[in-house]
Order: sequence, then C-alpha cells, then structure tokens
Amino acid sequence: MTTPRPLVRPARVLAAALAAGTLFATAACSGSDSSASPESDASSTVAERGLAAQTTSPAASSPAASQSPSDLSEEGARNALITPADIEDDWTQVRDPREWRDTLLVGTVDVAAFVDGQSDVQDCQRLVDALFEETLLGKPTGASAVTGFQQGDSRLLYQVAAYDKAELNDSMQWLSELPDACDQFTLTGGDAGERTVQVIETSLPQAGDNRQGLTVTVKGESSGAPVTLSLDVAAVQIGADAITVTNGGLDGADHDTTSAAVERGTLRLQEVLAGRTPSPTPSGIN
Repeated sequence: MTTPRPLVRPARVLAAALAAGTLFATAACSGSDSSASPESDASSTVAERGLAAQTTSPAASSPAASQSPSDLSEEGARNALITPADIEDDWTQVRDPREWRDTLLVGTVDVAAFVDGQSDVQDCQRLVDALFEETLLGKPTGASAVTGFQQGDSRLLYQVAAYDKAELNDSMQWLSELPDACDQFTLTGGDAGERTVQVIETSLPQAGDNRQGLTVTVKGESSGAPVTLSLDVAAVQIGADAITVTNGGLDGADHDTTSAAVERGTLRLQEVLAGRTPSPTPSGIN
C-alpha cells in the first residue's frame, strides 16, 4: 500500500473509458453521445487536434538518445486510427467520443463522474485525471486523432498522437510504475462517496518499441447500489509517436479486444510512418 501524500486536486475535469485513456467506458450511453456515425459521415467520428509547434532538440550522441520530432501528419494520424473491423465483435463507432469527458451514462450510472475524485497520492491522481482527458501520455505536441466505440455496456477510446520524445519516454516509465505506486488507493469527493481503486499490470502483444498494459478497477456505490468499473489501459510507443487504448465498462474489460486494438493499431501506425496508407481491415480477421 502506498503511503498517502497530501494533494489538492483541481476542479473536476472528467465530469468519459475502457482510461486514457485513461479513459471512457461502459453500457448504453444516452442520446447522441452514443449514436453510431453513418458511413457517409465518417469524418465526424474522428476528433483531432491541430498540429502544434514541432519540438526539436540537438542531436544526441547516439541514435537511441535522439529527440527528433515526429513525422506524423494530421492525415496520417487519422489513417492510423483503428476501425470496427480491427476489433470485430459488435463494436459500433460513435459520433464524438470527446463528449465522454463531460458525461458517460451507463444505465443510470455516470461512469465519468464515478471515476472523478481526489487521491492523496500524486501519481494516482494523475492517472484518474487522465483517463477521459486524452492525456494519458501527456499532451501531444504534434498531430493527434481520436475515435471511440461502444458495444453493449462497454466503451473503447482510442488515440494516435505525436509527442515530445523525452516526455513520452517519461510517461511510459510512469505507467510502468503505477502497479506498485498505485496498487490500491482511495478516491474521495464528488457524488459517489468513497471508492476503492486497484491497478494491476496486464500483458500486451509484442508491439512497437515499448508498451505498457494496466487494468484499473474502481469499486464503490452509485445511487445506493454497488458499482464496479473495470478498465483496460494500454499504451504502445513507436519513436516519438504512440497509441493509447482505454476499454471497459460495468461488466468488466474485454482483454481480447484490447489486445486486438493494440496489435492492429500498431500495424496501422507503422504503415503510416513508413509513408503508406493502411489498407482497409477485412472483416473476419483473426
């Protein structure tokens, strides 16, 4: 158990994941928040940031230490996003997953508000704040695109983005330390009362240059009824670029779907970085 340290949390930022990533997550959303995009309106399923100023740094003494900026373009980030065919089952692409950051109704439970809270441990608070904010690995410094899917009581948030290489390395290191630093902690505040959070490490396919998988479980009460939210959180780094996945819900996290998103998503990003446009994923992939 980690010894708590005082921390004052900023105003609510989650009030949406899967968790940021992350983070996002489960059962039937209400209204247009969960409506699937028609094929003719595919462009509206992708939320993207404008290209920020590129970060450059002097050449280091070795290639491994190089901080060369990413070559990922906005179009490339969009092309690298996974599709429903990549994760199969009955996942439906949603119109605008950014709305999950404000409210994510699953039945009568707002899971975004359920995860929103305060922790006395700084690293754990950072995880909580990042789950639905698309900042699991920090703020992108270049192109970024995000999409989301729903299936029954589950939600999946998927992001492709370019980062400052040194900051991305630090973020991946931070994720790797969470199973020890935040193995179990308490969330307070908000309307959900006291909640118990557990973070464990999970395995991912051998993809990219570096990868980290976690399962985050939040237990508490909502409207007097017990609630357990389970989220897979996954990140894969390729140079100065990365993909993040937050997948889960009130019925648990589907680890096979998380693995498929990581495996297929990494291949798509590698194709883009090689200057190619990924081919449409055929249905019925293994």
